[in-house]
Amino acid sequence: MSVTAIFPTAYLPPISYWAALMRHEEVYIEVLETYPKQTYRNRCVIATAGGPMDLTVQVSRPQGNHTITADVTISYAERFNIRHWRAIQSAYNATPYFLYYRDELETILTTPFSNLVDFNEALLKYVLKRLKINTVITRTTQFIPPSSASLANAGIADCRQMFSPRLPKCQMPAYPQVFDEKLPFLPDVSIIDLLFNLGPEACTYMAQLKM
Repeated sequence: MSVTAIFPTAYLPPISYWAALMRHEEVYIEVLETYPKQTYRNRCVIATAGGPMDLTVQVSRPQGNHTITADVTISYAERFNIRHWRAIQSAYNATPYFLYYRDELETILTTPFSNLVDFNEALLKYVLKRLKINTVITRTTQFIPPSSASLANAGIADCRQMFSPRLPKCQMPAYPQVFDEKLPFLPDVSIIDLLFNLGPEACTYMAQLKM
């Protein structure tokens, strides 16, 4: 696998995203693409007592379909962030590591951000710090199309289209989930599921996945 890669910005993205990211020394977060809808850029999936739950960040595209990701703003009109935090509390309060990791996550979720990329980056850095992942994160400064040979020639892995809610879930070994006595294992949900359930062992688990 290449030392450097390009990833999409993402809101508390799935385990597969993190398992791939941690294998690179440097990752560029794409911010200059035309913003695509219905992706993990503004949504995540958590495991709840009722099964998987989608959490979606309410966003606005100032230039409509031509808006680049860096210009996507966040709308707090319906207080989505408070609803998300309450859903996360309800889902993970009984997990082994929730009390240990909750305070900083709550602070980020309840602090207004005007820009989606800034919000996602704050959450990404929170997970990097908590899991002691040393990957260096920077933002793209020019847009290079996915089909461009210049990426491969430069040894840069293009991971921008690897992760989508519309793709089949990655299969992975079961780990303890808080509702596993009543529900089947839910693979490849948000990284916070792994963080709250396995704590510092999350990286060991991800290192064993085939990416």
